[in-house]
Amino acid sequence: MQTFTAIKSFVSQYPKTIAVVTVTGVGLFGVKKWMAGGVCRSKASLEGKTVLITGGNTGIGKETAVDLAKRGARVLLACRDMDRANKAAEEVRKRSGNDNVIVKKVDLASLQSVRHLARDVLASEERLDVLINNAGIMSCPKWQTEDGFEMQFGVNHLGHFLLTNCLLDLLKKSSSSRIVTVSSLGHERGQIYFDDINQDKDYRPLKSYAQSKLANVLFTRELANKLQGTGVTTYSLHPGIIRTELGRHFLPTMPLWKKVVYTALVFLIKSPTEGAQTTIYCAVEESLQNESGLYYSDCAPKTAAPQGLDDEAAKKLWDLSASMVGLI
Repeated sequence: MQTFTAIKSFVSQYPKTIAVVTVTGVGLFGVKKWMAGGVCRSKASLEGKTVLITGGNTGIGKETAVDLAKRGARVLLACRDMDRANKAAEEVRKRSGNDNVIVKKVDLASLQSVRHLARDVLASEERLDVLINNAGIMSCPKWQTEDGFEMQFGVNHLGHFLLTNCLLDLLKKSSSSRIVTVSSLGHERGQIYFDDINQDKDYRPLKSYAQSKLANVLFTRELANKLQGTGVTTYSLHPGIIRTELGRHFLPTMPLWKKVVYTALVFLIKSPTEGAQTTIYCAVEESLQNESGLYYSDCAPKTAAPQGLDDEAAKKLWDLSASMVGLI
């Protein structure tokens, strides 16, 4: 009774303060729910199906693996760091109740490693129903891949371009099957620098990242054209702004005031589980079975930036990429 009286007294003394705090709290909660975005509502089962996820040992890749394993899929985690991959696989098994989670090694910065993974999958797997090109790197210094390509373009686009092409026959054999490529809203600021694809003349980390994410969207678009009538469909997506390791190269370069703002607002940013929803949606949503080549955000189709709708650029990028990875 005394506690109730004390609370009542406090409320009567500071009604404006309480009102401001309440409104602020409700507002922040509403913003957080809005930031969380869409949720995949599909109950589709993946029993008897096989899924390969690059970068499945952390962030949205791992959360995607957990969800698809819960649906009964055989899940292949293709990762660079085998120690972390094995730990992640054990976590996925425990959280999903599905022991059919396999670790595969791949370094997307090495075309040789990508080809080795593809040969391994073709030799060991009878089918591949969903390929999720998830792994990525963001805003790193001017690094080169093993084959001499700019790192972000090489990992985010070329590695997945080669892997997808190497696995196309198995995907066609397993149709209807899907190819899901994680892009970013950052593609809207992107441009494909055909005359300086490795950014040797003017390298800027975010400029390069935007190019690689636009490449993901254009790759998906051209791939859909090439796969018409095969039963294989393709999707690119923006997962949202998420609390993951992707920003490990970007955050240290931020000015102090931006770090302060970021720290203050970090609780509003999507969790990896929330960020994985659109990837999961593209992988399982039944209504997308006859859709291909489109771009998605918050579990819904979204119009890509104009440069992401350029079919001529998509074809030109495909031909350039095929030449760079040795497919032609």
